[in-house]
Amino acid sequence: MTASTHAVHLAQLNVATLRHPLDDPRMAPFVEMLDPVNAAADAAPGFVWRLVEEGAADATSLRPAGEDVIVNLSVWETQEALWDFAYRSGHLEGMRRRREWFERHVEAHLVLWWVPAGHLPTVDEALERLADLRAHGPSPRAFTFASSHTAAEAPQHLQAVLPAQPEQAARSTRPTPAADSAAV
Repeated sequence: MTASTHAVHLAQLNVATLRHPLDDPRMAPFVEMLDPVNAAADAAPGFVWRLVEEGAADATSLRPAGEDVIVNLSVWETQEALWDFAYRSGHLEGMRRRREWFERHVEAHLVLWWVPAGHLPTVDEALERLADLRAHGPSPRAFTFASSHTAAEAPQHLQAVLPAQPEQAARSTRPTPAADSAAV
């Protein structure tokens, strides 16, 4: 996790339903983009953390939302930092080609929410936020870029994650400095 002066960070989860298994030749262009795009995320201004499977470079073999669904879970210092990475970097090329590799979702597939700085969301927490967005629509607890809420609008939702953090099932892509792990 990177050092940050922000009291809150933005967590994001997006899910994608695969059209084909990752080892299918039709998925090769996507698989080839994974390492460069993840490296760009890790180096992007405002990047804090991303979920990766233990012993792997990414989380593509984690399947908590179904055998054909991959997840991307990350934390950013600000919404602007995430937006800049998603829409103003090499990541955009992957988004432009997503219909080649992923099914079209009929319900929300991306959710954003505010977390206290130093909190690393679990996959279960992230999937619960996505379920909340799908069931109740955007709110300060679970929103999208198009229906965003500020951290100031979500203080009661931040309090829900302040108690001691459970052990993370997956590792961070960066070590956590002691100053960043203090509770807010």
